[in-house]
Amino acid sequence: MADNFLERHYEEYEARKREWLRKGKHPAKPKARRQIQRPDDEAL
Repeated sequence: MADNFLERHYEEYEARKREWLRKGKHPAKPKARRQIQRPDDEAL
């Protein structure tokens, strides 16, 4: 493995791991649910 295959892949793994941990610390906020307005007359 003269081309540092394992070292390069380990560095890529560490970068993906850092990104995954960063996203995990600040999860996306849930979207607000929209309220459906019902008509006053139920026959519609």
